[in-house]
Amino acid sequence: MNIAIVGASGAVGQEFLRVLDEQNFPIDELTLFGSKRSAGTVYKFRDKEYIVKELVHGDDFKDIDIAFVSAGGSTSIEFADTITRHGTLMIDNSSAFRMESDVPLVVPEVNGNDAFNTPRGIIANPNCTTIQMVVALKPLHDISPIKRVHVATYQAASGAGASAMAELIEQYAQLSRGEEPTVNKFAYQLAYNVIPHIDVFTDNDYTKEEMKMNRETKKIMHAGNLEVSATCVRVPVMRAHSEAVWIETEKPISVATAREALSKAPGVVVVDEPSLKRYPMPLDVTGKDPVHVGRIRQDLTNECGLSLWIVGDQIKKGAALNAVQIAQYLISNGWKRR
Repeated sequence: MNIAIVGASGAVGQEFLRVLDEQNFPIDELTLFGSKRSAGTVYKFRDKEYIVKELVHGDDFKDIDIAFVSAGGSTSIEFADTITRHGTLMIDNSSAFRMESDVPLVVPEVNGNDAFNTPRGIIANPNCTTIQMVVALKPLHDISPIKRVHVATYQAASGAGASAMAELIEQYAQLSRGEEPTVNKFAYQLAYNVIPHIDVFTDNDYTKEEMKMNRETKKIMHAGNLEVSATCVRVPVMRAHSEAVWIETEKPISVATAREALSKAPGVVVVDEPSLKRYPMPLDVTGKDPVHVGRIRQDLTNECGLSLWIVGDQIKKGAALNAVQIAQYLISNGWKRR
């Protein structure tokens, strides 16, 4: 396969390089693209050095089979035609195309076959919080359809990029020296704080991040009647998002049945031994591929309800890994370039 990474110098772009190597992805030629500022940067991959090319409108994608794109929504929109013009499949990590009716929104463990319906040559990678949640919801939804989801997220600084992670480190250092902390990436100081605000507020007072979870979950799970309500919170964690999730199913699901289904589900690791204080935490899940699930309980207010605690690495399964797994799913199921 001839592969391209667009946005190669960003946090997710760099993760793409690591994930492609870890997954032993078949690559004949690799091309890295970036902004004018990052053009000329050299990265090493599988003992070979690659120079980042400036992303421009032209025929650079003519011989590329799959392009992993993580350069922001505006770049994705501007360059979509350039990338796909000659038959390249664009797997896009931005929110630009997620809710477009002619662009599939894919999590392979949940709706992998949707990836074959690409009239525009684009597949959208969902929001990080949505990805890890639906991976855990799917095996339960298969037992009894889920009617309602309430979720509170605890999202790491990594969700705002490499500069946000650096800012969190800098804030702790500044505060330890008695200095005023630098605040650029978030609405407020994140160190020693939590911020119940991710992305911009919409007319209904939910943020765009919260509305993404509502809309994307329905699309991925093909469940238009599924109700999803989210509160998204930024927490002073470097990497890996956590979610407290409450679900209501059509028929009761016992804790034992839920735990067994989740234990057998692809992409899920169950860590759920309360008596031994074993449950998923960002510190342990950082750098790991699977979504980790624990604190599986019967909802005390609803016999058809379950409570779950879900943790996933935002940069891996929440971004680069899911995109690579989409490509792997396609290839293993006979996909051919247009």
